[in-house]
Amino acid sequence: MADGARWADNGGRGLVDGRGPDGGHADAVLLGFARALRAADVDASTERVHAFLGAVDELRPGMRADVYWAGRLTLCGGRDDLERYERVFAAYFGDRAPAGHRAAATPPPRLRLVVREGPAPGTAARGEEEQVPPAAALASASEVLRHRDVADLDPVERAQLRRLLAAFALRGEVRRSARRRPARRGEVDPHRTVRELLRRGGEPARLLRHKRADRPRRIVLLVDISGSMAPYADALLRFAHAAARGSRTEVFTIGTRLTRVTRELSHRDPDLAMTALAEAVPDWRGGTRLGELLREFLDRWGQRGMARGAVVVLLSDGWERGDPELLGAQMRRLRRLAHRVIWANPRKARPGYAPLAAGMAAALPSVDAFVEGHSLAALERLAAVVRGARPAPVEGADRA
Repeated sequence: MADGARWADNGGRGLVDGRGPDGGHADAVLLGFARALRAADVDASTERVHAFLGAVDELRPGMRADVYWAGRLTLCGGRDDLERYERVFAAYFGDRAPAGHRAAATPPPRLRLVVREGPAPGTAARGEEEQVPPAAALASASEVLRHRDVADLDPVERAQLRRLLAAFALRGEVRRSARRRPARRGEVDPHRTVRELLRRGGEPARLLRHKRADRPRRIVLLVDISGSMAPYADALLRFAHAAARGSRTEVFTIGTRLTRVTRELSHRDPDLAMTALAEAVPDWRGGTRLGELLREFLDRWGQRGMARGAVVVLLSDGWERGDPELLGAQMRRLRRLAHRVIWANPRKARPGYAPLAAGMAAALPSVDAFVEGHSLAALERLAAVVRGARPAPVEGADRA
């Protein structure tokens, strides 16, 4: 990066700009930041990310403000991206430390990017440069956290994960709507064109055009909160809370009962949403009756239109206390209604995993995408699949 590279005073293990024995580490951290922005629905294209890396390289990579402005000016494509950028930057690099505040730095266990604030405008540096505590921006720790299994996180890491999940956004795959909207290019809109001619008294007027509008598909999330899913339930429900900010997302919990929790998750504050959800759901950490509850969902909501043409996501480990054949039959019924059926299983990432549980084996032939759900990176991939990315084919799935 820039020629101002220097080591943080931590025994040679922490870097101000990320350059060191593992070369390219800072770029990996910044690319992880770009991936977190994409998960929050910021349009950080490959070209934008390349411009971001070039801008950081030209500025002072050890300065938090320079990294912030380099990203804001290159990665944000519009006004809507700015709020998402602020949330992701704060979660990924840590909240900004108060001006003049100095805290003792704990020696980090590994190489990490530490982004520091520069001196305030008009203030000359005396002796050594004023620095924000390294704890203000442990970006590489966030990058490592993305790939950690949620079940293995300690309380501090879980708090960091919650901040990153709060910046998530989930949007359904786009479909072409039957409705049309005015456009500069497209087919001629005869009704609007004739009205414009009449308004002008028959004088020649420009042909007005329209085109079919794009609309995201509805997303339906079914989150397993049974005892076997307890280590993952909080993270998956916070993922669902981020998804529920969209107007076309429905969320249900499944255990021994089926509970619709879309209203409870409508709170903007994630902690308030989790509190409301805890009061509404009576069957935490119980058993799982996937077949019966899926039938109830289809009878009460799915068949009436909620699942029709939607992207339905089941977040479960597939353990079934009931009849696996019933689950298989209901999954086939769901697949006939939905546009796509996606199953995210946190256990799938474990070495030697095979879908041998009776419920999972019965459901798999009706699943379009079978993905992992054990980490932040896995949830980012799940969000990409929901948006329309094509994962590897599901082994054993029906391709009718």
